[in-house]
Amino acid sequence: MTNADFQILLPETILAAFALAALMFGVYTGKDKTAPLLTWATSALFVLLALMIGFNGEGTNAAFGGMFMDDGFSRFAKVVILVSAAAVLLMSESYMAARNLLRFEYPLLIALAAVGMMVMVSAGDLIVLYMGLELQSLALYVVASLRRDSVKSTEAGLKYFVLGALSSGLLLYGASLTYGFAGTTLFSGIIEAATADHTPLGLLFGLVFITAGLAFKVSAAPFHMWTPDVYEGSPTPVTAFFATAPKMAAMGLFARVVHDAFGNITADWGQIVAFLSVASMFLGAIAAIGQRNIKRLMAYSSIAHMGFALMGLASGTEFGVQAMLVYMAIYVTMNVGTFAFIMSMQRDGQVVTDISALNQYSKHEPLKALAVLVLMFSLAGVPPLVGFFGKFFVLKAAVEADMAWLAVAGVIASVIGAFYYLRIVFYMYFGTETEALDKTMAPAQWLFLMGSAAIMVLGVVNLFGIEGPAVAAAAALVH
Repeated sequence: MTNADFQILLPETILAAFALAALMFGVYTGKDKTAPLLTWATSALFVLLALMIGFNGEGTNAAFGGMFMDDGFSRFAKVVILVSAAAVLLMSESYMAARNLLRFEYPLLIALAAVGMMVMVSAGDLIVLYMGLELQSLALYVVASLRRDSVKSTEAGLKYFVLGALSSGLLLYGASLTYGFAGTTLFSGIIEAATADHTPLGLLFGLVFITAGLAFKVSAAPFHMWTPDVYEGSPTPVTAFFATAPKMAAMGLFARVVHDAFGNITADWGQIVAFLSVASMFLGAIAAIGQRNIKRLMAYSSIAHMGFALMGLASGTEFGVQAMLVYMAIYVTMNVGTFAFIMSMQRDGQVVTDISALNQYSKHEPLKALAVLVLMFSLAGVPPLVGFFGKFFVLKAAVEADMAWLAVAGVIASVIGAFYYLRIVFYMYFGTETEALDKTMAPAQWLFLMGSAAIMVLGVVNLFGIEGPAVAAAAALVH
């Protein structure tokens, strides 16, 4: 490793070194007694690294001969990943502590998963891609089954592990085909072999298998089967994490692969991504209608939203990547606020996940109900909230890429999906009154709920400045 390589890898190196040092600190001191301290320290480091990456990085830099890329695209994704991971850790601390789930390993596993995600969005090589993907996945398999006394949590971890292994196998098979026909694992070499004039059939098969493996990671239909059960079975803070940072990382990796390695054959992979987009939007919109468990509902919601993000990617244009990045940043913000509220849903100290428990919630907690209303409307894409602009961007990208049919499908799916968001609002304001939920809510959860709702309203002014960085990030990826 040269000094230049080390400088490019510095944020990942710092975070990995912190995770290992904190692990030794936890083991040789008070173990779980150190968990609150490690949680706050990990969150603080996430924020500091996000600031370091956001303000210090410039230009496009490559380490290890192009295997690891540091450009505007990776920096945008890393900032979203780190900030959302910090938010989830902070608002989960009180929830986990109250249920004896706050073990010292929890923040460290999140930190190691974050290292994997940062490597994923910077991958310039199939081997680096797989290293980042597996580092993230191995940490997430463990946190999914963190509640060892719960059958559902154990089942969630096991399902995620088995299906994750299947998807990794598909991706590895695709990578081996790609290497066999391109003669290299570097994206810069693959893109030279995959040209519009002559693309070997084996390379196209490799692309299909890699796409299938990545579709599993973003929980796109028809590779979504793990999502509802894992969302429901995992502890709520872990579900919140699944719904935020890993989604941004997986979408970033997806965009990196199709543009950096297969950017010359957008017509070929655009069809596959468009199919995944339509299938995800409609499955998520329709399947969520019958859900009564709010965590399962949010699982199907995430499937539908990944369909919208994939719509921007399917366009194959620079504006499409920009639209996808803006959409993902908005989606992550909405989910942070929504899960901050879901974590606070309890009655007599016991966790409540049935949406019928929200009946007449506005009567007892008008301010929180208003914040949830804003978030639900924004998730549904109701103007003039920020969620509407996220959908507008990806729809515009599809239309500009002569894929108006995809935009029309997106509008129809959005209208269908609005039903289950509005049903939650209906319960809160017009439902049959039932026993009220507890009014207790951790300060961090209240802060993120209100902050996220405020961003959905105030962000209409200039999207809180994310559009400019998204434009630069898209330009850095799409050459």
